[in-house]
Amino acid sequence: MGGCLSKPKPVEVKVELNLLDKEKEVDLMSPNGKASPFSECRPNGSLGHCSDEDSMTLRPQRKHRDFIEASVCHVKDLENGQMREVDLGAGRALLIKEHGEFFAMGHKCPHYGAPLVKGVLSKGHVRCPWHGACFNIATGDIEDFPGLDSLPTFQVRVEKEKVIIRANKQALQTQRRSKAMSKCSAVINSSSGFSHVLIIGSGPAALVCAETLRQEGFTDRIVMCTMDKHLPYDRPKLSKSLESTAEHLQLRSSDFFQVHDIEILLEKEVVSVDVKTRTVIFRDGFKMEYRKLFIATGSRPKPLSYKGKDVGNVFHLRTPEDANGIATLASSKNAVIVGTSFIGMEVAAALTDKAHSVSVIGIEAVPFRKALGEKVGKALMKLFELNRVKFYMLNEVWEMRGHNGQLKEVVLKSGKVLRADVCVIGIGSGPATAFLKQSGVHMDSKGFIPVNKTMQTNIDGVFAGGDVVTFPLALRSNKKVNIPHWQMAHVHGRVAALSMMGKASDIKTVPYFWTAMFGKSIRYAGYGEGFDDVVIQGDLDELKFVAFYTKSEEVVAVASMNYDPIVSRVAEVFRSGKTIRKRDVETGDMSWLIDKGSQ
Repeated sequence: MGGCLSKPKPVEVKVELNLLDKEKEVDLMSPNGKASPFSECRPNGSLGHCSDEDSMTLRPQRKHRDFIEASVCHVKDLENGQMREVDLGAGRALLIKEHGEFFAMGHKCPHYGAPLVKGVLSKGHVRCPWHGACFNIATGDIEDFPGLDSLPTFQVRVEKEKVIIRANKQALQTQRRSKAMSKCSAVINSSSGFSHVLIIGSGPAALVCAETLRQEGFTDRIVMCTMDKHLPYDRPKLSKSLESTAEHLQLRSSDFFQVHDIEILLEKEVVSVDVKTRTVIFRDGFKMEYRKLFIATGSRPKPLSYKGKDVGNVFHLRTPEDANGIATLASSKNAVIVGTSFIGMEVAAALTDKAHSVSVIGIEAVPFRKALGEKVGKALMKLFELNRVKFYMLNEVWEMRGHNGQLKEVVLKSGKVLRADVCVIGIGSGPATAFLKQSGVHMDSKGFIPVNKTMQTNIDGVFAGGDVVTFPLALRSNKKVNIPHWQMAHVHGRVAALSMMGKASDIKTVPYFWTAMFGKSIRYAGYGEGFDDVVIQGDLDELKFVAFYTKSEEVVAVASMNYDPIVSRVAEVFRSGKTIRKRDVETGDMSWLIDKGSQ
């Protein structure tokens, strides 16, 4: 970049907000990042404004070859509440001005690489435009999820009306930083049947719990146990990228766990918990005592009842091996998806460029109706049909027929017979809590574990999080809800870890999830359960829209396609505790979304 960027106009949030054409989501990007061994520079803010005319000059720092300095613009170039991506020669940084101070940090979200300059700056943090993660502009620390890593920060100073950034070259390249972690000081044999903290599960709730304990100075033994054969991986990508391997999806390397003294027991299934003796019993007979227990076992696919249970090539998508097998068997063959859940529909989308045919069977008339409403559901259904997906709605499976043990046909209750070489069942899931039935840990009629705002169960020292819990949602006046989102599980893990250490922290997170189909993404924020109306702004036919979900006269959730970063903006409004009225969104005027707090 040879010259200083022209002065940016104030951001106007209107329904005409365009898709970020140049910054497309990289769904295949691996979230796995190594800790960056660079010094943690703190930004040094300074008052002032800057002019456009001056060209940016690069001044390599001669004192230390690992660092670079660059004069990136004049002080009048940024107004309060503005962000700019700047080039330092060895890499790019995000320059921010808030309340008269300048800050500089990594410019890409460590989760999937979203350009943070396209995100939302509000009250000391930047919210990612894609998936809602928040980063503190002064420290770079991740303050809300998804994702595991924080951002590097860089020193900023003002000299002769010029804004100068000094940055570590490696930090500019990695664009991510792991928080400092303590090590285990307890002298315990690794085969010992005792753990100070035992975590059942290896999803985001489990992983964030373990990492948070170490980040907060916990120095006793931490053991994670999982039925999985793989180290923690990015499970939501399985249905979007069927050919990805466990190694590609890995969230942390084996070295990371060794360095930070987090033990992981793979292929270890817990069959019972005795809360009186604080003991967990595994299927192989091994027993482990604990002081604190965190249950984060996630969900199990709901079974489907049909004739022909012994027929092969019928899958529930759970593991990388399942995903890889589905992709291989569907190649130039006939694929059938049972269920219009997000996982089922994502698999259908992923198979359209591989399979000879893709058929979807659903019990309702329109996919996504319960979550996104009938109008949005119909628009998405049309998108699938344009991509050769055939729907058999208001229908159910009666029989799976095979030849030589392998699937050949799916018979519907209507009598329709579909050719099928592979079938994926995605009719929803339930909590994986059967092993707790005799434990004394309270569960509701559906098998969910009710927890309080600190993620503690009815048993002292036993915590739970992720898909298995109902928890008090601040956004809904602390109503107990179950939200099986990847993002929310991260939050639960952090809150549980802080609670274990006597640092109780409330859940103030705004639920945020996303789905991706045919290279297009839907973002969603809020809690829309029980919505009674949907206000659409934009054009559903063009798949460029914002949908506001209302309950009575209040907006309770928002979804969008091709309208970034509007969902992140609404999430900020929800987070502030403000109520959005139905009348506010019916006019199409979105000016109320501008956060004046940073101006």
